[in-house]
Amino acid sequence: MAITTNIWTSNQKKGYMAITVHYIDEFWLLHHHIARRLSTITVDNCSSNDGMIDILSEKLSSSGSLLLNGKIFHMRCVAYVLNLIVKEGLDFIRVEIEKSRESVAYWSATPSRVEKFEDAARQLRLPCNKKLCLDCKTRWNSTYLMLSIARTYKDVFSRLKQCEKLYTTMPSEEE
Repeated sequence: MAITTNIWTSNQKKGYMAITVHYIDEFWLLHHHIARRLSTITVDNCSSNDGMIDILSEKLSSSGSLLLNGKIFHMRCVAYVLNLIVKEGLDFIRVEIEKSRESVAYWSATPSRVEKFEDAARQLRLPCNKKLCLDCKTRWNSTYLMLSIARTYKDVFSRLKQCEKLYTTMPSEEE
């Protein structure tokens, strides 16, 4: 038995918490008194979670409900920790990312620019099977996708820089 929570604030500044209880039974049957079988709670690294964890842990410990006396009760969310690590790493190359983002935005802004970009790719005998895509700045996996696609077209960006006066944000060779 495990609990996962997510805490967020709406654009109306209201706080919300979702709690999901996960349990596995060989017959997939609903069980009662599940608090007695609780093993972990997985939360992100938000300081507001610490108080909630302390209160919940205290209540469950007093009833003897926690597995291993609560030694493994509080688990940090691996996805959240990974997200923090990747964001820190991306911060080191933020200038390069911004130049790539601006290049992708420029060449995907209008149908005529997309067509000009694809024509240049064909002239360089590069397949146009991947479309340029802008990232969502808050989702690092979309930044990775944007960079990996843009990298395959680095020669196209270079060629278009030579013939398009308004295109000024091309990443350098090192970037």
